[in-house]
Amino acid sequence: MSKESRAVLLKYWGYPAFRPMQEEIVDAAVSGQDCLALLPTGGGKSVCFQVPAMVMEGLCLVVTPLIALMKDQVQHLKKIGIPAAALYSGMHFQEQELVYNQAVFGRLKFLYVSPERLVTERFLESVSRMKVCLLAVDESHCISQWGYDFRPPYLRIAELRPYLSSVPVMALTATATPQVVDDIMTQLAFRSRQVFQTSYERKNLTYNVVYQPDKYGSLLRLLSSLTKGSAIVYVRNRKRTREIADYLASRGISATFYHAGLDAKLRDQRQAGWMRVEHRVMVATNAFGMGIDKPDVRLVLHLDLPDSLEAYFQEAGRGGRDGLEARAYLICNDNDVQQLKSNLESSYPELNSIREMYKALGNFLSIPVGSGKDQSYDFDLVQFSKNYGFQAIEVYNAFKLLEKEGILTLSEGMNTPSRLMFTSGREDLYRYQVEQPVYDNFIKYLLRSYPGVFTDFVVINEEEIARKTAMDVSRVIQYLNHLQKLGFLAYNPRKEKPQIVFLYERLDSSSITLSPQNYASRKKSAGIRVQAVIDFINNRDLCRSIQLLRYFGEAQTRRCGTCDVCAKRNALSITDIEYEHISFQLKSQLAERPMPLFEAVKLIDGYSEEKVLSAIRWMIDNQVIRRDEDDRLRLNQQLGMFF
Repeated sequence: MSKESRAVLLKYWGYPAFRPMQEEIVDAAVSGQDCLALLPTGGGKSVCFQVPAMVMEGLCLVVTPLIALMKDQVQHLKKIGIPAAALYSGMHFQEQELVYNQAVFGRLKFLYVSPERLVTERFLESVSRMKVCLLAVDESHCISQWGYDFRPPYLRIAELRPYLSSVPVMALTATATPQVVDDIMTQLAFRSRQVFQTSYERKNLTYNVVYQPDKYGSLLRLLSSLTKGSAIVYVRNRKRTREIADYLASRGISATFYHAGLDAKLRDQRQAGWMRVEHRVMVATNAFGMGIDKPDVRLVLHLDLPDSLEAYFQEAGRGGRDGLEARAYLICNDNDVQQLKSNLESSYPELNSIREMYKALGNFLSIPVGSGKDQSYDFDLVQFSKNYGFQAIEVYNAFKLLEKEGILTLSEGMNTPSRLMFTSGREDLYRYQVEQPVYDNFIKYLLRSYPGVFTDFVVINEEEIARKTAMDVSRVIQYLNHLQKLGFLAYNPRKEKPQIVFLYERLDSSSITLSPQNYASRKKSAGIRVQAVIDFINNRDLCRSIQLLRYFGEAQTRRCGTCDVCAKRNALSITDIEYEHISFQLKSQLAERPMPLFEAVKLIDGYSEEKVLSAIRWMIDNQVIRRDEDDRLRLNQQLGMFF
C-alpha cells in the first residue's frame, strides 16, 4: 500500500517521499489499525491522516479544537482539488445543513468538526449515515485531564465508536508526557495500543535559561546579535507587546507586535508582514502560534515564564524549522517564579465570581434565561469587563473554565468573510423579481457575479457589491437581510470580532457548577506543570535538552553541548561521565549531612583530587551546592533561586 500512498503524496502535496515515521503511520491507518502519532511541531501531522484518507474509500472525519486551523486546512484541501468542509459553532444553520448533506451523500472527502459538535443530536443522527473511513483526532492531548489543554468535549469522542464500529482511529499530537500518551489511548478506546513516535530532540535548536535583572538589556543584546533570519519574542501581557516592539524600534531593530486583542484583519496583516520579513522581530503573546511555519526563525525569546514545559517546547520549537542552527532563551529574574504562581491562582476564580460573570454576560448580550442555544454573539471582553467592573484576565479565565464545562465557547476574532447562498427555487426567485422590480437588478447582479450560489455558500464582499450596483453598503446589507427574512437566501455576515457561542440555553447563574475534574483536579495538574517549569529553570546541573526530553519520557538522551548548562560544563577539565559520577557521589554524601570541603574530597572514590575539586568548583559556581556560614558544603535546595 506504500506505493499507492507515495503516489497520492506526490500528486496532491508534491512530495516524492515521506518524512521520518509518516509512512509507517499512513500504512497503519490504511490497514485499519488504531494508532497514536507523536510528531513534533512542524513534523507534518496533517499528511499522516490526509494521505491514507485519499487512498481509502469514504470520508475522513477530523476532530480539532482549532477553528482557525480547521478553516486553513479546508481551504488548502479545496485549493488542491480535494472536497472538504468544516462544522463548528457559530455557522449559519443552513450552512451547517448543507455540510451535513454533502457528507451524508458522499460529496466530501474530509469533514472537520469542532469537539462540541460531536455531542449534538444532529451530528449523531448524520454520522450514522456517513461512509467514514478514518477518524482523526488532532491535538489529542486535549482528551487527557493530565494534559495541558484538557477539553471535556474530547471525552465524548469515544461515543462515536459504536457508530463507526470498524473505522480506525488516528490520534495526533505534538507534545505528550507518558501519562498523557497512555490516557489518550484509554479514552479513545484503542483496540490496539500502537504508538508511533519520533524523538522530541531538536539537534539544531539550543535551549538556554538566562538570569538577568535587566531583561530589556538582555533582550537588546541577543537581538542585536541576530545577523540573519527572524525572531519571536513571547510575553504574557498584551500591553507589553506594543511597549517592547516600540522599544526595539527605537533602538533600530525592526519589530512589530501581535496579540488576540487586535482585530482579525490587523493580526493577519501583521503575521503576513512578518512572514515577508517586513519586520524581523515579532513581539507576541501565545496567541501567536497556529500556522506559524516560518523556516528562518533563528531566535525565540521568552521574557515571561510559560505555564508549562509543553507550551514552552512548542513555542521554542518554532525556531530552526529549516534545520539550521537556532537558539531559544528564557530570560528570568527574581520575581518570575512568584508571578508564575500568582498567575496559576488567578486562572481559577472562585465559583461565586464565575456565576456573577456568567449572569453579567447574559445581561450584556441581552439573552433571556432559557434561550440563546447555539447562537453566536460578537463579544468585546475589555468593554464587558469595564461595564461590570471585572478584571479582564479574571473574565477570560472564568469563561475558559465554563468552556471546559461545555457551557459556552470563547474564540478569538477571526477574519471570516461574509457568505451567501440562495435557498429558494429559481422560479420563485424570478416571480419575486417580477413582482418587486426594485430588487431585480440587485438579484441579477448576485446571480451573475457568484456562480454556484444556488448549490453552495459563496464568499461575498458587501463593499464591492455596493460599488458595482451603485448602492450604499448599508442598503446592500438591508437588501440581503430582507431577502433572507423572506426565505430566498441565507446570509452570514462577516465576523471580525471575538465570538461567544452559547452551547446550551442561558442558565440561571445559581445552577452553574464546576466539576472536580475541571476545577480541583485541573488546578492540581496545572500546579504540577508550573512546578516543572520552576524545576527546569532552577536545574543548572543537567543539560536543558536532556531535561525537556526526559519530561516527555525519553530516557536515552545525550547532552546537547551548547545550552547554557553545557557551555559552562564544557570549561571543566573532566569528561561528562566523570562529572556525573563525582556529582552523584557528592550529592549522596551531602544529602546525609553538610561537611567541610576537605572531608568531601576524601569521600569521593576513584578520582584524583584535581578532578573532584574541578567538579566541586563548578557545582558551587552554579549553586548546585553552596558553602554555609560554617564553611561547610550543603546541597542547595532553596526554591525560587535561579543561580
